[in-house]
Amino acid sequence: MCGRYTASAAQSVIEDYFGAEFSETHIPRYNASPGQNLPVILDTEPRKILSVGWGIKPSWGKEPRRLLINARSETVHQRPTFRQSFQKRRCLIVADGFYEWQKMKEGKQPFRIMLKTGEPFAFAGIWQEIDGQPAYVILTTEANPLMRSIHDRMPVILRRRQHEWWLDSGLPEREVLELLDPYPEDAITAYRVSRAVNSSKNQSPDLIKAQGT
Repeated sequence: MCGRYTASAAQSVIEDYFGAEFSETHIPRYNASPGQNLPVILDTEPRKILSVGWGIKPSWGKEPRRLLINARSETVHQRPTFRQSFQKRRCLIVADGFYEWQKMKEGKQPFRIMLKTGEPFAFAGIWQEIDGQPAYVILTTEANPLMRSIHDRMPVILRRRQHEWWLDSGLPEREVLELLDPYPEDAITAYRVSRAVNSSKNQSPDLIKAQGT
């Protein structure tokens, strides 16, 4: 599961890391939430960072439903909702951390998870065109040992060298699936943050500050 994340690095840092330019001025995101337009690199324009909506509206059922924001990496190539996007419409989702909540006696405690290097990174994503506009979901995988104490799932974080492969629609499906392993536990870190992150209305650098244990 991945329901909140951060893309808080400066525009120049993100552009240098991805070798791509923003199509509009980047506003740092400290509490990226479903339904928002967020920085994404589509396979159709690998040198541009576009503002794309997070979440796909389900096409089934008569009543309005919540946005689909995640897809399981183990089944994404099989599910009718995602299969074609997995094959032909993949994307890099710009991030530098994500939030997850650990169940505790006093309630759920949010943690921020990031690379130990502090660098930006990309979640593996797929996208569809909804009402003439692109929209994306984040792929998730089983948690690595560090994450398992917090939650049993985590978003798929791609290594930098894998970006080009992920965007290559000609890569055999077997090789694409091999990119979706949990990120190594020794390369990430996790720390407590304020419960203010629980509200998607809150958007402040204070959200990513470490809180006492």
